[in-house]
Amino acid sequence: MSTLLEQLQTKHGLPLINADNYDQFIYGNDTVLLFFSNDPVMFPESHDVAVILPELLKAFNSKLQAAVISSAIERELQARFRFTSWPALVFLRGGEYLGVITGIKNWQEYLVEITQILAANVSAPPGFDLDKVCKAGH
Repeated sequence: MSTLLEQLQTKHGLPLINADNYDQFIYGNDTVLLFFSNDPVMFPESHDVAVILPELLKAFNSKLQAAVISSAIERELQARFRFTSWPALVFLRGGEYLGVITGIKNWQEYLVEITQILAANVSAPPGFDLDKVCKAGH
């Protein structure tokens, strides 16, 4: 894990979620934001999101409990939440899917998209777009 990702835990107090504590975290908090970074060497935008994430949490005044997803369970959860690019911020309420933001955005886009996601009703994650999945694999 990179230094920036470790700082989310050590400096900002975000837990590292693995198979053992996943259910406790998502069902023990009302609205959660799960940070999927994958490999920051392959996906350098993950470092950008790691820097922005604490500021986003401040902007939403503790409406969100955030956590970093362990690389050991990222792929399994990616399949569950059906996103196709990295990094990803997945939002859940009561353990149920609200939405996802992938890649890096500008500050205003984050504020607008997160506000919309938090106002949404829980739903099933969207289906995979097979064209995107196939292109992402090349």
